Amino acid sequence: MTWNGYQRGEDDGPSECDGRYHSDGDMVAALSTRWYESGRQCKRMIRITSTQNGRTVEAKVVDECDSNSLAAWKALGLHVNVGEALVTWSDA
Repeated sequence: MTWNGYQRGEDDGPSECDGRYHSDGDMVAALSTRWYESGRQCKRMIRITSTQNGRTVEAKVVDECDSNSLAAWKALGLHVNVGEALVTWSDA
């Protein structure tokens, strides 16, 4: 998983699933192409678990990629400066 900004002016344009920008405080996530399933996962809640420390959060799928919001990284106890972190996910 990587970190991605979903606010206006950060990284890419608005989220693919809902056409909106999201605050860095929102629990949102993007799934890799395979898991995104051509948008079938849009707006569904997923459970993300850090393999590093076992912490778990729930986030709403808003885009296709392999990134999560700053809020999700913080809730998982991860530091965005590491670049990427290993996680597992499942339906919430």
